[in-house]
Amino acid sequence: LARFGYRVASYSCIGKDEIGRYVLDAFRAEGVATEFLTEYSDAKTDLSSIIVMTQNGERTIFHNRDANERLVVRKESLKRADWLFVSALNGEWRKNVDTILEAKTAYGMQLALNPGQHNIKEDAEKMLTLLPSVDVLLLNKDEAIELLQSAGSVTNDELNDEWYLMRKLSEHGAKIIGITDGKRGAWGYNGQEFWYCPIHTRNGVVDSTGAGDAFGSGFMAAHLSGKSLDQSLSAGMANSGSVVGFYGAIEGLLHEQDMTELLPLITPERLR
Repeated sequence: LARFGYRVASYSCIGKDEIGRYVLDAFRAEGVATEFLTEYSDAKTDLSSIIVMTQNGERTIFHNRDANERLVVRKESLKRADWLFVSALNGEWRKNVDTILEAKTAYGMQLALNPGQHNIKEDAEKMLTLLPSVDVLLLNKDEAIELLQSAGSVTNDELNDEWYLMRKLSEHGAKIIGITDGKRGAWGYNGQEFWYCPIHTRNGVVDSTGAGDAFGSGFMAAHLSGKSLDQSLSAGMANSGSVVGFYGAIEGLLHEQDMTELLPLITPERLR
């Protein structure tokens, strides 16, 4: 989002260690504000070890959370935000969810949600309470299935039907929804239009790490600029398809000029 000219800040926690300094330097180099990063001298910055299968780019991630287990979202810290993009929440995350809802009510910002897998596994019903306040919901198909399974019994045929998943999440309150499913592409729904967008890679698939996050930031960059649902889907797939051509989740992230060149190569299809 910073690469597309938006003022962005990260609300998170790091340790006062070498990895924490790397995080600060990386954010500052990209123009991401760090005033909402809390540093702990007695905690380690969260660290992931990623094993990539060179045959197909699939990966397994082992992670250690330490600093972010202390994450506390404070309502007053959010009052200047036009948007909150909420991803995996750590610490006493249920309290953080409540605080986010309070902030949205008090300050009127818009909310995008990309729920963390551990949040869904631990308390999917709590995550569902966020949906009536969610302006943009971004998640993968497995996450959508897990969320809806917590809300009542559904058949396997329904769970494999993207149209069903979209409609049910919309009924729970989400206004705009984007669902990804790896190589199968992505689907979007806004309560009126239902779109599908195929994948598009620039350099093939080297490492799938960060593909979902890249889709989310590409989708949001287009949405924030007033683009339509199908254009937002295309931007998400362009960003995602660029990131998977590199190792790691940063190097392939697009700038605006790159996105402009790629979008004509991606053709979404309206299904309904």
